[in-house]
Amino acid sequence: VVTIDLRSDTLSKPTDAMRKAMAVAEVGDDVYGEDPTVNELQVMAAEVFGKEDALFVPSGTMGNLISVMCHCWQRGCEVLLGEQSHIKRFEQGGIAQIAGVHPKSLRNLRDGTFDLSELRAKYQTSEDVHRAPTSLVSIENPIEGKVISLSFMEELRKVATELGIPVHLDGARIFNAATVLGVSPKEITKFVDTANICLSKGLCAPVGSLIVGTKEFISKARRVRKVLGGGWRQAGILAAAGIISLNVISKQVHLDHENARHFAKGMMDAAPDLVKVDISLVTTNLFMFELNSELPTTNGRTVAQTFISRMNEPSGGARVSVKMCHFGGYKVRAVFYYQIKKSEVIAALGKFKQVMDTWRNEM
Repeated sequence: VVTIDLRSDTLSKPTDAMRKAMAVAEVGDDVYGEDPTVNELQVMAAEVFGKEDALFVPSGTMGNLISVMCHCWQRGCEVLLGEQSHIKRFEQGGIAQIAGVHPKSLRNLRDGTFDLSELRAKYQTSEDVHRAPTSLVSIENPIEGKVISLSFMEELRKVATELGIPVHLDGARIFNAATVLGVSPKEITKFVDTANICLSKGLCAPVGSLIVGTKEFISKARRVRKVLGGGWRQAGILAAAGIISLNVISKQVHLDHENARHFAKGMMDAAPDLVKVDISLVTTNLFMFELNSELPTTNGRTVAQTFISRMNEPSGGARVSVKMCHFGGYKVRAVFYYQIKKSEVIAALGKFKQVMDTWRNEM
């Protein structure tokens, strides 16, 4: 069976070069700040993202939580963030559950941005004792594969400065955004105070994310990391892979974008009556598509569940199985990464065409 897993770029695997670097990495105790490979990665990250300092942390979820906790040092504060953001939807409400920070949602527009007039309207000072004071605004870029423009990032920075609040960037896939915008990552991060960057999604590292910011902020973040159980010892073995993520894999993400667009166009060519993809929004390695609500289902499954089951079921001469992720309603997500090559994209499209042709005949 040939399995093509498009559920997430977290399924990327370390390259051979990463495994070799990990095997020979020089290590020390990072809680004492004595792991030379971790220190090298952090110095490199600070330079790449144009900030004073950086901290290597176990995951993006922890990176975002640490960042929010450091910005909202006093419990009972509030963060403004997009309703579709990862922090809001997929981090278990940790900023409320653990940090005592209230999340206030802003409606994400079609392009992934939010209305800055809504931000202004929802901003709250500490003067009203009934309300949680706004201490932070957080933005995700890219969000659901959509890249936020530099002009919006700049406008957000201006509004936040006027309101006297810092800006945090969930830049888990920032290299994808930077590639689409044709700029270096620091041209995005210059508009924010802090950022969280994932190394283990499309950048192939097995574990880890980076927080970047001022030296004072990172000193605080190091302390918070420890209480969350994120203080690690000989983490240089993992940092060695992260160095290759920044140096090598980050420069190849445009290939994932090409594969995503090829797949999206192929879907529309094969079944324009059964699937809807906004090709204008397919610019990175990740995109959503919607299935026709009239497609017949069996065994009490929804349309999306039926599609995912049929794509996953090995069939045909090559016995191809394609895995994808249901994203609510009739929405399905496809994500491309380093190990998904052009041949896999072609095979996945063949499987899609087979499934949709069979399904169409049942209508």
